[in-house]
Amino acid sequence: MSRSTLVNRNIVAERGRTSMRLEPELWDALAEICRREGTTPSELCRRLERTGFPGGRTSAMRVFILQYFRAAATEEGHAAAGHGRAAETPRRSNGRRGAEARAAA
Repeated sequence: MSRSTLVNRNIVAERGRTSMRLEPELWDALAEICRREGTTPSELCRRLERTGFPGGRTSAMRVFILQYFRAAATEEGHAAAGHGRAAETPRRSNGRRGAEARAAA
């Protein structure tokens, strides 16, 4: 996975226009949330500010995005996405690697 860099975008918060710096992946997640909920990033930011989150607005947005998707996660969804299958990966034996290990199996 490549390293994310922060992207600065304008948001209209409770007290006017400001900027927020998030990773591109979080901007994408926020756009998806807004599409699903029929809102805008600015309106969502204003709602978060009204809740009185005990941190900065950027931190509040990151936590909101995480909580949104955690609340939407279900066991069925995880199974469909292939999560938790690391235990099913065959292990190599006898110190052999790659094709050698497969041929020996």
